[in-house]
Amino acid sequence: MVGLLLLGSRLLRPSVARANELPDGELTFFNVHTNERLRVRYRDDAGNYDLTALDEVNHILRCHHTGEVAAIDVRMLEHVNLVQKAVDGAGEIHVISGYRSPEYNAQLVKRSRRAAQHSLHIQGQALDFYIPGVKLRKIRHAALKLRYGGVGFYSRAKFIHLDCGPFRTW
Repeated sequence: MVGLLLLGSRLLRPSVARANELPDGELTFFNVHTNERLRVRYRDDAGNYDLTALDEVNHILRCHHTGEVAAIDVRMLEHVNLVQKAVDGAGEIHVISGYRSPEYNAQLVKRSRRAAQHSLHIQGQALDFYIPGVKLRKIRHAALKLRYGGVGFYSRAKFIHLDCGPFRTW
């Protein structure tokens, strides 16, 4: 069966046919706000997600302002994984923002025109990050080639935004 199957209320998993097209399900994160690191294999080669590993991902990508943990959409993980592997794949993903609580997002909207009121961060479907030693333009180029989700380029703030919404760029 090709496509995505719903697991529970929030988790999606690729079918075996799709899983064969994906890179290994391993990522390494560093949360710049909490100084936490996580190296995790969240999906096996057959396309099965490890729920314990996903809980660890949810924790490291939690709202750094409130500490609230929410489910990160696996499509977001697959998106960042594909981009990271396209830029040589060895670098640690330095997380600026993963999940944002509605409270924290509202504060950001009040402070800046750049924060979206209905941000996909609130739904666990967006990630702001950089990879030390990899130019932002290279990460952006790799993401644009995929033509999947949102790709935001914040050169002054020195990070890339990826999300699993419709394809668009800014």
